Amino acid sequence: MSRATPVSAATQRLARPTARRRGFTLVEILATLVLAAIILPVAMSGISLALNVADESRSRTEAASLAQNKMAEIVALSLWNNSSLSGDFSPDRPEYRWSALVRDWQGTRIRQLDVEVLWNRRGQDRRVVLSTLVYTGGDTQQ
Repeated sequence: MSRATPVSAATQRLARPTARRRGFTLVEILATLVLAAIILPVAMSGISLALNVADESRSRTEAASLAQNKMAEIVALSLWNNSSLSGDFSPDRPEYRWSALVRDWQGTRIRQLDVEVLWNRRGQDRRVVLSTLVYTGGDTQQ
C-alpha cells in the first residue's frame, strides 16, 4: 500500500498557478512609467504642433477672405484711381493691414490690381496677396 505524503500549507501556496496572482510587480510598474515618460512628451509635442498649424491656417484663411472683400470693394466702387490704397480693417480686425497696387497691364485698357494683407504672428510678418485684372473701359492713359 502506498502511503500518501502529507503536503504542507506552504508547499500548496507555492504550487498555485501564477494566474491567480493579483496586482503588478515593481518591474512592471517601472517599465510602464518609463514607457509613459518616453511617449507623453512626443505626443504633447505633436498636439502643440497641430494647434500651431491650425492657428496659422486660420489666420491665412481670414487674411485671404479680408483681401478678397477689399478687392471686391475696390473694383465695385472704382477706387483704384484714389491715391490712398492702404489701411487696416478696424474696428473688427485691427491686427490686419492692407495695401493695394494698381498698374497697367501690357499697355491695354486693363489694369492689374494687387491687394496685399499683412499681419504679425509671433513676431514674424505674414502676408497674403491676391491679384485680379480690371477692365477700365478707357480710364487708362495711352
